[in-house]
Amino acid sequence: MRRDTRPYFVRNLRDSFERWRVRHFLEPQFDSLGEDLTAVYFAGIELWGANIHAGRSLHLNSARGSMIRLATWDNGKRVGEIRIGDYVLISPGNKIIASEKISIGSNTMLASGCYISDSDWHDTYDRTAELDKHAPVVLEENVWLGVNVIVGKGVTIGENSIIGAGSVVVSDIPANVIAAGNPAKVVKQLDPTREFKKRVELLGHTSPIHTEMDQLRKYLLRHNTLLSWIMAHVRPTRKD
Repeated sequence: MRRDTRPYFVRNLRDSFERWRVRHFLEPQFDSLGEDLTAVYFAGIELWGANIHAGRSLHLNSARGSMIRLATWDNGKRVGEIRIGDYVLISPGNKIIASEKISIGSNTMLASGCYISDSDWHDTYDRTAELDKHAPVVLEENVWLGVNVIVGKGVTIGENSIIGAGSVVVSDIPANVIAAGNPAKVVKQLDPTREFKKRVELLGHTSPIHTEMDQLRKYLLRHNTLLSWIMAHVRPTRKD
């Protein structure tokens, strides 16, 4: 469908059910988790392994056919770790896989299709073992990764920095820059004296945001009826 044809009460029932599923089945998979987790398309979110931690107001925006996967590896001697700060956005298709440790700072945004790994997973000559091909990854506060960015082992990306779409980051990126390319290089300096408006300013007071979003949904769905919703599935038109 090209638009949401559901009546407001049907949308509310669906949303309530999704919140119940997230609360009972997704939240317990985190080793620690702040309040106000938002998960879009529950079936497209997978957590695998131990030591996965996240702060408050984490947004996991998955989509059909574009799974979010957070995974840690246990090699028998060491268990990987993922630590996510507050107010982080993780978009569809992201894969974050830790052999040692991946840290994602508060207010960071990951666009669709990013891949972050702290390991090569196989040695250059011994393809059956990881050996020493692993090192922690750090994304500092308010980092923004564009679509399909790859971040490799041992990388630190400084606060406020932006990585252009499709870039491959294999060495450290300083704070307050825009970097792009394969391998990613600094292409522009940001002005650190200018104020950065962060996600905490939007989500720091969750009750007003939820109320405003509910009012917006009610307005957008105001003309939908149960009959029009059924007909949109039985005999859809170009308006649907």
